[in-house]
Amino acid sequence: MLIDLSDLRAFVAVARCGGFREAGRANNTGASSLSEAVSRLEARLGVRLLNRTTRSVAATEAGVRLLDRLGPALGEVEAALDVLNFFRDRPAGTLRLNVPASAARLVLPRIVPPFLAAYPDIRLEVIAEESFVDLLAAGCDAGIRYEERLEQDMIAVPIGPREQRFAVAGSPSYFEKHGRPDHPRDLLSHACLRVRFPSGVIPVWEFERDGEVVKVDPPGPLVVSAGTASDLAIDAAIAGSGIIGLFEDWLRPNFDNSTLEPVLEPWWQRFPGPFLYYPGRRYLPAPLRAFVDFVTAQRSSG
Repeated sequence: MLIDLSDLRAFVAVARCGGFREAGRANNTGASSLSEAVSRLEARLGVRLLNRTTRSVAATEAGVRLLDRLGPALGEVEAALDVLNFFRDRPAGTLRLNVPASAARLVLPRIVPPFLAAYPDIRLEVIAEESFVDLLAAGCDAGIRYEERLEQDMIAVPIGPREQRFAVAGSPSYFEKHGRPDHPRDLLSHACLRVRFPSGVIPVWEFERDGEVVKVDPPGPLVVSAGTASDLAIDAAIAGSGIIGLFEDWLRPNFDNSTLEPVLEPWWQRFPGPFLYYPGRRYLPAPLRAFVDFVTAQRSSG
């Protein structure tokens, strides 16, 4: 029985992503072409692989069994074909990274330009989102996250700064009007600009000094989604709307130009920097291998 390999890939993508549109977005393919490929595969095999409704797509029992066996097999096929990349003068192909907005803003700008210059035949796609994703289901090769959010079966490589701090700051006009907090608990009587994660959680602000940890959940007039919306909170802080808490490196330009002033700096909590993570495979895709080697070499030389 002759089966088109691209039809098998289409089925795996749709089953993992839970929908034709989702799989299309993850793989830069039209949803209609994926639907045709899966229908063609079902007709060839003589069994339904996916149950389709207007709202969802889910694998049938036969589809689940096929996916369990097919996923690893296709991975080995792709890895075997990718080995040929090493016989080229330069690695080629697409590398998809899933990263939080903080990494896109604070980590990748120092890495991406020299990497693209070193590997002109590699096309880099960066998807910025805050929620932790299944890399394979999202059609990504690797991601960047912090250690507490890494899965045990992932390979992790340090990337970016190895230590960061959570900073708090406000505008000169705000402090002139409301005064400066001398202790983290003083924030409870200040207007604070907060961030909400995709899970719906608004994290408390945590501080530490000489072994003493203080957690506060201050009130405030503005809550923004974690990520790129943080720039709105920064603008509001500059305008005097309240005190902002964010990565020190994100606020550093505002410290340098004096639009924001740091407060409670002896209490700023330190935490480990991010990691590049990816599934353990016998053979890494050539673009990913090139990126891992580049990041490792950059850290060694830095």
